[in-house]
Amino acid sequence: MKSQDRSSYSQVSLSQWEAAAKKSVADENLSRLNWNTPDGISIKPLYTAEDLSGLPHTNTLPGFAPFLRGPQATMYAVRPWTIRQYAGFSTAEESNAFYRKALKSGGQGVSVAFDLATHRGYDSDHPRVMGDVGKAGVAIDSVEDMKILFDQIPLDKVSVSMTMNGAVLPVLAGYVVAAEEQGVTQDLLSGTIQNDILKEFMVRNTYIYPPEPSMRIVGDIIAYTAEHMPKFNSISISGYHMQEAGANQALELALTLADGQEYVRTAKAKGLDVDAFAPRLSFFWAIGMNFYLEIAKMRAARLLWCRIMSEFGAKNPKSLMLRTHCQTSGWSLTEQDPYNNIVRTTIEAMAAVFGGTQSLHTNSFDEAIALPTEFSSRIARNTQLIIQEETHIANVIDPWAGSYMMEKITQEMADEAWKIIEEVNAMGGMTKAVDSGWAKLKIEAAAADKQARIDSGQDVIVGVNKYKLAHEDTVEVRDIDNVKVRLSQIDRLHALKAKRDQKAVTLALDSLSQAAASGEGNLLDLSIQAIRLRATVGEVSDSLEKIFGRHRADTQKVSGVYAAAYDSGHEGDTMEFWNQLKSDIAEFASLQGRRPRVMISKLGQDGHDRGAKVVSTAFADLGFDVDIGPLFQTPEECARQAIENDVHAVGVSTLAAGHKTLVPAIIAELKKQGANDIIVFVGGVIPKQDYEFLYASGVKGIYGPGTPIPVSARDVLSHIQQALTSAR
Repeated sequence: MKSQDRSSYSQVSLSQWEAAAKKSVADENLSRLNWNTPDGISIKPLYTAEDLSGLPHTNTLPGFAPFLRGPQATMYAVRPWTIRQYAGFSTAEESNAFYRKALKSGGQGVSVAFDLATHRGYDSDHPRVMGDVGKAGVAIDSVEDMKILFDQIPLDKVSVSMTMNGAVLPVLAGYVVAAEEQGVTQDLLSGTIQNDILKEFMVRNTYIYPPEPSMRIVGDIIAYTAEHMPKFNSISISGYHMQEAGANQALELALTLADGQEYVRTAKAKGLDVDAFAPRLSFFWAIGMNFYLEIAKMRAARLLWCRIMSEFGAKNPKSLMLRTHCQTSGWSLTEQDPYNNIVRTTIEAMAAVFGGTQSLHTNSFDEAIALPTEFSSRIARNTQLIIQEETHIANVIDPWAGSYMMEKITQEMADEAWKIIEEVNAMGGMTKAVDSGWAKLKIEAAAADKQARIDSGQDVIVGVNKYKLAHEDTVEVRDIDNVKVRLSQIDRLHALKAKRDQKAVTLALDSLSQAAASGEGNLLDLSIQAIRLRATVGEVSDSLEKIFGRHRADTQKVSGVYAAAYDSGHEGDTMEFWNQLKSDIAEFASLQGRRPRVMISKLGQDGHDRGAKVVSTAFADLGFDVDIGPLFQTPEECARQAIENDVHAVGVSTLAAGHKTLVPAIIAELKKQGANDIIVFVGGVIPKQDYEFLYASGVKGIYGPGTPIPVSARDVLSHIQQALTSAR
């Protein structure tokens, strides 16, 4: 082709394109092609060179500040990202077998999921964790469990990532001591401890102590590892759980970086030079189905972190680099038509890779139903291997660089996030933003808005609110015998305590309490000493709780957000259903002299409260009276509150597989306390195979992931009316 022919194409103007485009738009309104994201970014259907005008970083190179195109000069062209498989279930023996098999099958690091009892600093024999031991992760009570967990896994060669925040001191200490007794010194250990307590107060809720002493623990871990564990990342600043709880990409990005700022301030306040610890800080992002924005988020994150660390006076280039682990979204997985989740995970994995992640976990397709099986885990792991080995995607460094669209939305993402960061800093930083409840409510409002858009059909979820199957096949799931695991852990605890030097353990725990009270000494150092003597996770946690206390969160809910988003997206039959339901609830109130009253509860140590908060908001917007039970209730406490509040129904939100233990327990407790008339309904991650068991136990309604909230609300109202009729 002649050059003049090529140049003639460039003479086609944007206005000519608009004229051509309008021919395909019936109302001649091009603005309908724009996509307005929840982040406040408007995505246009067409980007041109004009969109790059004035952008300051479009000519940067990977490996150089501000690291827009990646923290390493060669990125995956030389070394691909690390494939991690986040896993843990049942006993240390079973999890160890899974890790070893995964490493032989292409896994490149170990990523440990602990059970909720361990997260919350309870030993397995504690009465508050009867439904949690071994269910949503591996049960760890002492260094003896840790030694089994890493048996035949060389800790000087295999990096270990541990998702732990509340009980971070005894768990990290157990890992260190297990390595020592394997013959591996601390300076050879590589991996990451999450140690990101601020986000726990916003979303995941596996905290133990109040924010201020929790921040001291974070600082002590950063200080200890900087001196003794130079290859180990002392903190993984996590946005993952914020997005899983409902945050959009800009909010996840902003709050996570603001958390990072707070941790750096904490370390500097301990007298540490920023370049002594900053190179070992890492991040952790969720990667959802918003493909373009996820890539832009990761590129913007590196840009902003470089800016933040420069303002802290960092000089070492490694202090300015944002390095990150990513995990595909668990929330985007659907119970309905679950094999679609393989496609979702693949798309999300590609976004993480295009965004420049340093390691990646891909979720298994069955995780909206139960813990993943070996079959589903292999597919998830192979998804990454196929991207690495077959697609040649890794051969090009940041292939989106120079894209009119990507460069523009990267800058817009950075700008939106920076506005939120400035708002946080104006409050005095993230600790104050967390203490006030502001950050948590921002995320909960975004979650309610998202759920309403799905329930109203504005956001399509294939197989859930569109293209639904007439018949769903049963999927094989992993089932953990919680009672068996708990009893085996209790036996091991008894054996450990019978053999140890109790006097030495008591002295070590007393020293830990004294250090907590005085502010002197390093709490990780003292925890390691106690764990060497065979103190347990629960004992170390208790010795600190004596001084720090145990945090109790205030229960709040947003209002009006779900209704506003639902109303704006509904029309026809669905809007009629919504309005009729509100009318029926109003009629109920007129006839009964009060509105239908429900209590939404979380039982056991499951702190994932997105579903509970969204349901509470939506039910309240429909006209129900809604009480929200505090997190971490026992069945006895829940039943007592339900009776005292004179509710018609208790709704149990369960995401951590404890439903077969805890739901029958609340039904039995209501009967025991003379409240047979209070009905119980359940929502969350519940395998279909368990429905019959729960119905036989007395549950009136079960609403799995993807159930539109108005549909569940209609059913709950009907059951309340039936119960009142039967009681007459």
